[in-house]
Amino acid sequence: MTHLLDVRRLTVSFSETGAGANAVDGVSFTIDRGETLGLVGESGSGKSVTAFSILRLLQPPGRIIGGQVIFDGRDLLALPESEMRAVRGRRISLIFQEPLSALNPIMRVGDQIAEALTVHHPASANEARQRAIELLDLVRISDPARRVRDYPHQLSGGMRQRVMIAIALACRPPLIIADEPTTALDVTIQAQVLDLLRELKATHNLALLLITHDFGVIAEMADRVAVMHRGQLVEQGSVRQILRAPSHAYTQSLLAAIPGMSQRGQ
Repeated sequence: MTHLLDVRRLTVSFSETGAGANAVDGVSFTIDRGETLGLVGESGSGKSVTAFSILRLLQPPGRIIGGQVIFDGRDLLALPESEMRAVRGRRISLIFQEPLSALNPIMRVGDQIAEALTVHHPASANEARQRAIELLDLVRISDPARRVRDYPHQLSGGMRQRVMIAIALACRPPLIIADEPTTALDVTIQAQVLDLLRELKATHNLALLLITHDFGVIAEMADRVAVMHRGQLVEQGSVRQILRAPSHAYTQSLLAAIPGMSQRGQ
């Protein structure tokens, strides 16, 4: 079976001279259609750099110095920028860690969702607005016809994250990358957002690359897990396998730090 996403020996450097350790060092993993892969590790391990590299959104001096990112049969690293723009949002969407900084503070949320649509699909203003209302309803924001007129600061943190999910879903992409999507939320809202992602994934057969430092989120959400440490993947496997019998000392230390986690995979 052909994988939806096949990352092969991805290597990223932030050094202009090429000296020093690579931020991402020979990372390889796959994601199939409808599958959730959890990419887990501490802050600074290279998880977000990997995500931004897949979409070719690295900021200088960051640069990809090796590897391939095969998505739907094409190497994204070999595409001209014009073709890559057609991939971002339409074929692969990104849910950012901090919705308040990712959303435009001076645009109504309905306009931001509509913009995500019209960039890739010609639509009238009325059509785009109606679709924005439908998407807000889909992500369980109450009274969506009123909320489309709100600005980001008028929404709670959980609602802003739901708007980010609505934007990510706008073009019905087969793959969504969620970069620490619940970090800034309290525990109750975090659970609601994860439930929403799980439900939307099942309904729309989405593939999900879920980036997190939280093994509890991985245990609830992922089919497989890849553990990242100092720019390298040190261990991969099914969630059950990794929780029950982690083979790498770093994975063992991550799990040992979480009360009750050692019993999750029993």
